[in-house]
Amino acid sequence: QVQLVESGGGLVQSGGSLRLSCVASGFALDYYHIGWFRQAPGKEREGVSCISVGAGSTFYADSVRGRFTISRDNANNIVTLQMNSLKPEDTAVYYCAPDRLGCSELRPPMAPAHFSWGQGTQVTVSS
Repeated sequence: QVQLVESGGGLVQSGGSLRLSCVASGFALDYYHIGWFRQAPGKEREGVSCISVGAGSTFYADSVRGRFTISRDNANNIVTLQMNSLKPEDTAVYYCAPDRLGCSELRPPMAPAHFSWGQGTQVTVSS
């Protein structure tokens, strides 16, 4: 079964850090641009970061630039999102998905139209 599984979320205080992982199962991540997305209660899902196949291109939403860092380890089939200086407004469920248009530093990631989202990982930042 082909799927992406997110983990690493939790409850932290404002200013804290978390490291999210996106692990591929059933396929190799090597050939995919990968994006991180988040959905806060009552809001639409938004793309916050992406990384290209060879890690040569990355994108960060304005709201997370300078605080979040995306990286990938193709040998271990994993993409990580290091989140520092967390704020209450970062509270959301975080998901990973392929970026169907290819990661560009100029625009947020876009998941495939009928992508089957995983359960995501909950990030809660208390003030």
